[in-house]
Amino acid sequence: MKSDRLKTPCYVVDESAIIKNLEILRGVMDKTGCRILLAQKAFSMFALYPLIGSYLSGTASSGLYEARLGREYMGKENHVYAPAFKDDEFDEILSYGDHIVFNSVSQLKLFSGRTVKSGASIGLRINPECSTQKGHDIYDPCAPFSRLGVTAGDFLSVHAEELDAVDGLHFHTLCEQNADALEATLNVVEERFGPWLYKMKWLNFGGGHHITRPDYDIPLLESLIKRLSDKYCVQVYLEPGEAIALNAGFLITTVLACQKNRIDIAILDTSAACHMPDVLEMPYRPTLKDSGLPREKPFTYRLAGPTCLAGDVIGDYSFDLPLERGKRLVFEDMAIYTMVKNNTFNGMPLPSIVLKKKDGDYSVIRSFDYDDFKNRLS
Repeated sequence: MKSDRLKTPCYVVDESAIIKNLEILRGVMDKTGCRILLAQKAFSMFALYPLIGSYLSGTASSGLYEARLGREYMGKENHVYAPAFKDDEFDEILSYGDHIVFNSVSQLKLFSGRTVKSGASIGLRINPECSTQKGHDIYDPCAPFSRLGVTAGDFLSVHAEELDAVDGLHFHTLCEQNADALEATLNVVEERFGPWLYKMKWLNFGGGHHITRPDYDIPLLESLIKRLSDKYCVQVYLEPGEAIALNAGFLITTVLACQKNRIDIAILDTSAACHMPDVLEMPYRPTLKDSGLPREKPFTYRLAGPTCLAGDVIGDYSFDLPLERGKRLVFEDMAIYTMVKNNTFNGMPLPSIVLKKKDGDYSVIRSFDYDDFKNRLS
């Protein structure tokens, strides 16, 4: 199938771009001995798990359903972390996960016995209280009063016999950042948790590493991995999500109508609220192919979705020519945190999921209809 025959809106994932990212990540693994996991919270297109699994070490899961998905469709290492586990789900989680990471001392005390009996490796998430990002408080695990991870002060409350059961420490503090932010974080981790690192078998650097971004400092990352693994004799893990599918997907949409209210407005068949919720949550202005900043090009439009939400606005963009009904637009870098977070508010149909194969052909992996909306509700 050719791209002009695709029904919009649709997510398109480029297989060649995914492979390019995976080759970069595999290179880091080969040079350092680290193990890299797919963080499914960012990209869960399981049709590609066999491909991803041929390069990476496994999956990182945030709960029962992700743990099951990773086990069923990749079947390699499966690390499971949650801020709190439910008692009636925990035994099933143990059947899928080989590394279980607890968020608090209380959760460690409650579930470590069952975890030891299962044979899974036990980890404890730490909070180094070192914020390296600005402007994204909603994604900052080190913000004041964070519920995520054990601080150095609370770590002292872990009894020696309980700590004996802990094989590894896990931290996740970054969001779309470079290796310099990791370096700053590691310096604090060593300062505050160094004595305990010598007792660990593994150390998980978490996610938020934009390793496949063109300007990412891979040599610095590799030196940091080697430094920690050599100093503490630990197996280092990384669990990026975005890096696997960064710049590897796009969202094709069609202009439904053009109107004017002091400014030119174009209503699209895709919704920020439903199909790219991070545009409103983060917030940010997604990149749009062949467009410019407002007033950079001759014709500026506010692009908005078709829902009844007044704030369902994607952003202001400029174009060389006026927009018309039926014009197709392509939002870039839309493989990550889109399919996993979308919703059917207002009865909006979910975009189809399409794979652009290495040979340039387009294949519809999954399409959605009325039943997908209806069956969520009753």
